[in-house]
Amino acid sequence: MQRAFPFRPVCYSLARMMIDPLVLLQAYSIGVFPMADDRDADEVYWVEPKRRAILPLDGFHLSHSLSKTIRRDHFRVSANRAFAQILALCAQAAPDRPSTWINHQIEAAYRHLHEAGFAHSIEIWEGDELVGGLYGVAIGRAFFGESMVSRRTDASKVALAWLVARLRVGGFTLLDCQFMTDHLRTMGAVEISQRDYLQLLGAAAGGVALGAGAGALSRGSGVAAERAFAPLAGDAVTGSPLAPSFTVSGPVSGQAIAQLLTQTS
Repeated sequence: MQRAFPFRPVCYSLARMMIDPLVLLQAYSIGVFPMADDRDADEVYWVEPKRRAILPLDGFHLSHSLSKTIRRDHFRVSANRAFAQILALCAQAAPDRPSTWINHQIEAAYRHLHEAGFAHSIEIWEGDELVGGLYGVAIGRAFFGESMVSRRTDASKVALAWLVARLRVGGFTLLDCQFMTDHLRTMGAVEISQRDYLQLLGAAAGGVALGAGAGALSRGSGVAAERAFAPLAGDAVTGSPLAPSFTVSGPVSGQAIAQLLTQTS
């Protein structure tokens, strides 16, 4: 999810060209995604890694310390309540990351995908402050992690743990992390060949129709994403992050999340 090392560009768009949302989804469906050289870059590269990082949903490594943090419910967790803010945080420069690959074209494209119901976020709150989270794209039973951000210790790790648990509840079969990092490896990510990745991708997203026309965009991510994210889509700032009607739809507390992950960790 965190892209901080060299990549191989396959092709790139023209300067300042708008990224069409349907083209973006079609690219994901064949294993390709966009990047830019830095925040203010004009060109967008389409990338197809030869080696792909994925996080098996039954292989998440939950450390003792992270389990304690999750069980304490120190952070409140929500989904799709602050997508634009999470995207903006991920695009910001940081002391250990002076520039990012999320340029303005890419930021606009993912906001459009969120409005269409294909891009989703997990938000981490400390009191009323948004302190971390992640976002990505869901197609069928595949989730493509795009970026994570942390403004408090363990905030991004908590977000990833909740994401894995909710994807399991939703029936997802693929969590694509794109490039391997030491951070992802410690949490259970593995690297596979492009060929093996495309086989997993075909099984997870092959049944989703992404042909020409507006119809594909009007259908959203599908039932799996609804099961995964809707229970966390309540108001995270005032009171509980959960809408009452969703409180029994799978694990929605830190204690339950940790218990689910411990079953296979």
